[in-house]
Amino acid sequence: MTTALHTLLEHAVRQRDEALAALLHAEQAAHRLRLQAEQLHTYRGEYHERGPTRAGSTAPVELLHCHRNFMQRLDQALGQQNGQLQTAEARVLQLRGTLLAHETRVASVRKLLERRAQEQRLVAARLEQRRSDDAAVQRHRRRHADALPATH
Repeated sequence: MTTALHTLLEHAVRQRDEALAALLHAEQAAHRLRLQAEQLHTYRGEYHERGPTRAGSTAPVELLHCHRNFMQRLDQALGQQNGQLQTAEARVLQLRGTLLAHETRVASVRKLLERRAQEQRLVAARLEQRRSDDAAVQRHRRRHADALPATH
């Protein structure tokens, strides 16, 4: 039984470690996406500030259309980036729950192993006490038998 529990513990620990690795990987991916979104947002703001009509000057219509079209593409890119970021953050939350479940399982199996070991120690202690008591009774009988006078 203990071997099976140790095998179960090893399996649970391995699953927990894999879940932790997956979570760390997902957190890194979400972090990278967050940084990219921030950079894209910053670039969009800077590009908007450098727009052709910002300095109070006039600009050719083609330049205004080009600027507006590029701003729309930047907005689309930001939308896609934010969507990817939300998906990545949802994945991180899911993996945190999975990791917690695996950690709980590892703790449960360890607790069960600990309980079984305690039970085995208790059984062994009772057996040792019984042997000690039996040995004491035997010694007492021998002394008592040796102390009785021999009658023939």
